[in-house]
Amino acid sequence: MTRSVLFGVFVLMILVACQPSQKPTNDIDQKVNDLLSKMTLEEKVGQMNQYTGFYDITGPAPADGDAKNKYDHIKSGLVGSMLNVRGVSEVRKMQQLAVDSSRLGIPMIFGFDVIHGHKTLSPIPLAEAASWDLEAIEKSARIAAVEATAEGLNWTFAPMVDISRDPRWGRVMEGAGEDTYLGSKIGVARVRGFQGDDLSAVNTLAACAKHFAAYGFVEGGRDYNTVDIGTATLYNVVLPPFKAAIEEANVRTFMNSFNIINGIPSTASNFLLRDILKGEWGFDGFVISDWSSGAEMIAHGYAKDLEQVAELAANAGSDMDMESYSFVKHLVNLVNSGKVKESVVDDAVSRVLRVKFELGLFDDPYKYCDEEREKEMIYHPDHMAAALDMAKKSIVLLKNENALLPLSKNQKKIALIGDLADDKDSPLGNWRMAGESNTAVSVLEGLQEFGADVSFAEGVKLVTGPTAFPIELEVNTTDKSGIKEAVKLAKKSDVVVMVLGEHGLHSGEARSRSDLNLPGLQQELLEEVYKVNQNIVLVLMNGRPLTINWADENLPAIIEAWQLGTQSGKAIAQVLFGDYNPSGKLPMTFPRNVAHIPVYYNQFNSGRPAREGSAIFWPHYMDQSHEPLYPFGYGLSYSTFDYSNLKVNVTGPENVEVSVTVQNTGDVDGEEVVQLYIHDKVASIVRPVKELKGFNKVMIKAGDKAEVNFTLTKKELGFYNGTGEFLFEPGEFDVMVGSNSTDGLKSSFEL
Repeated sequence: MTRSVLFGVFVLMILVACQPSQKPTNDIDQKVNDLLSKMTLEEKVGQMNQYTGFYDITGPAPADGDAKNKYDHIKSGLVGSMLNVRGVSEVRKMQQLAVDSSRLGIPMIFGFDVIHGHKTLSPIPLAEAASWDLEAIEKSARIAAVEATAEGLNWTFAPMVDISRDPRWGRVMEGAGEDTYLGSKIGVARVRGFQGDDLSAVNTLAACAKHFAAYGFVEGGRDYNTVDIGTATLYNVVLPPFKAAIEEANVRTFMNSFNIINGIPSTASNFLLRDILKGEWGFDGFVISDWSSGAEMIAHGYAKDLEQVAELAANAGSDMDMESYSFVKHLVNLVNSGKVKESVVDDAVSRVLRVKFELGLFDDPYKYCDEEREKEMIYHPDHMAAALDMAKKSIVLLKNENALLPLSKNQKKIALIGDLADDKDSPLGNWRMAGESNTAVSVLEGLQEFGADVSFAEGVKLVTGPTAFPIELEVNTTDKSGIKEAVKLAKKSDVVVMVLGEHGLHSGEARSRSDLNLPGLQQELLEEVYKVNQNIVLVLMNGRPLTINWADENLPAIIEAWQLGTQSGKAIAQVLFGDYNPSGKLPMTFPRNVAHIPVYYNQFNSGRPAREGSAIFWPHYMDQSHEPLYPFGYGLSYSTFDYSNLKVNVTGPENVEVSVTVQNTGDVDGEEVVQLYIHDKVASIVRPVKELKGFNKVMIKAGDKAEVNFTLTKKELGFYNGTGEFLFEPGEFDVMVGSNSTDGLKSSFEL
C-alpha cells in the first residue's frame, strides 16, 4: 500500500470517527429505555408511588403496621419518591434503603413544599407578586433551592400558578393573584429560580406547576370545593400560566388539583392530562396527584373504590400517586386484567425516571447529602440580605395623606400598638414548612434597631389558642383588657403605628374566610385609639386582600406589609423611615366587602355598562359603590410620577410599538411599575374591558424622565376561543398605559 493510500485511509478513519454517533439523540431516553426493560411490572408501579415520611430513621426499623409496609416497600423498590423527609442525615439513610436494598437500586426523589424560602423565609408568594420584580422573585426562588438542596431535597411542590379572583380562598397567599399575564411571568420566574440553568447541578430543584387546573376558582372561596367555569375562562385565564411554565421554563413536574373540571376530578381528567398537557403541549415531565386527590374521587362520586381510582387516574395520565395507595395496591392487577395497558405504566415510569436522570440521581444518589454544604448554606448571610431586599420590594403604600410618611428619623414619641407588632412568628406566614417558629424580626425589633423613640402596647390579643396547623385558630372576641393601656399610650404620643391584620396561619390551605374584616377585636381597638390620636399609620400584616373601608376613610396613612418572612421588621422599619421608597403594586383587587367577590379588574362589559345619565338600570349596587376599594396594580410611592407623550405605532400586520414618557415629579428617587393594558373592542368572543399585556419596573431619579417602551405582538393581541383555538383577529384596539389598572393615558390603534 502506497504512502498516499495509507494517508487516504487515515483521513477516512478520522472522518468516520467525527461523524455523529448512531446512538439515539437523547442519551437520557436511551438510559430510561434500558432501565425500563429490566424492570418488573411491580417495580414499575413502585416508581409511581410516593409516601410521606413515616418513621424516625435514627431509631429501629418499624416492627409492624403501615410503617412496616412502607419500609418494606422502599427496600423492595416499590417507592419512587418520598415527601416530608429532609435533612442530609435523614435523606441519606432513607435513600440508602432504596439504593442498597432494592434489586435495581433506583434512587428516590425527595420532595417538599418549598414555597417562599426554605429556612430563610422570603415574603409569602402573593407579597412577592406585589413587587412586580421578576428578577428579585427568581432570585428568591434560587435561594430557596440552594437551602433546600443543602438539606437533601431535590423537588419542590411549587410554584402555585393558580389564578384566583376570590380573596376568601386562603390559598391566594400562595400564588401571584388575579391576573393571568402577571401570574404567567411570575410563575416562569419561580420555575427558573428553582430549576436554574442545569437541573443536574447540586443546588437546583425540580419545580412543580400546581394545581392543574382551576383550583383558584373554587365556589365561595371554600378550599377543596367545586369548580364550574366555562372553557373560554379555562383557556384564557386558567391555563396560560401552566403553558408558560413549560414553554418558557421547562418545568419538570405538574400537580393535579383537588377540584372537578366539567364534572370530572382533575386527577382523572383525560381532557387536561392527555389531550392538553401531554398532547397539545407536549409535556415530557411527570404528573403527581395532590395529597390523596386520587382517593378523593370516591367522595366525589366518580370512583366506587380505590381500585377504580387507580384505573381512572393511570389511564387519564396521572404518573405518580401521593399518599392514596391506589397504584401500589391495585395497578399491577389492573394491568394483568387488561383494564390498564402496560404501555400506560411504561409511559408514566419513563417520565419519572427521566426526571431522576436529569437530576443526576443515578450518577450519585447521595449528591444532595453533603453535611458541610448543609451547615454552610442554611441561613447564609447573603440569603438574609436577599430576603430583606425582597421584603422591602413587596410592601405596598396604599395611602399617605399630608405626607405623614416617611417618618422623620428624629421622630419622638412613637406609639407602636397591636399584638402583631411584637410577634416573631406570624410574619413568617403560612407554608413555612422548614421555617423555625419565632425567627422573624418583629416590627418592634425593627424599629428599635433603627433607634426609634418607640413605646409598645399590645392592645388586644389576636388569637387566644394554639396556632399549629391544622388546628382552627381561636380568635379573641372577648378580652378587651389591653385597650385602655393602648389608648393611654396613643394619647401621649406624637404618632401611632398600628400593626393589625391576620395571623400568619389565617391564610393558606384550608384557611378560607367568609369575613374579610380585621379579625377579632382589632377594629374596635383601632377606633378607640383613633378617638385620642388621629395621627395613625396603619401597617397591615395579612395574607390576602382585606376589607378596610373604615381605615381608608379615616386614617391618613396605610401600608400593606403582607407577611414578609424572616426579615419582616427590618423591611417595615426601613419603609416607615424612608430608607426605602415603597414601589409595590397590588396583584389582587381589594374589595369593599365580600358582596363584591369575585372581584377583578379585567371583567366583561355587560349589555348595560355604566353610562352618563344612567339611573338604575345598569350593573351596580344600590347601597355601595361598585368600584373596588383599591384596584389591581395600585400602589403609591414617596415620589410622584407624571405620564405623558403616549405614542402608538403600528409597525406590521401583527406588531405594535407603544412608548410613554414617565417623569419623577417628586423629591426622592423612586421606582415605578409602568403598566400597559389593551381592550379588543370587537371580537368573535367578548373580550374583557382591559387586560394587562405588559409592564416595566423602572428606577427614575427625582426630576428625571424615562421613556418606557413596549411591543405588542400576536401573542399579546390574540386570545383563545371556547375550544382552545388561538385566534388573532385584526380590528380596533384601545391601549392604556399608567400606574395602575384604573388610571392612565389612553389611545387606540387598528390592525
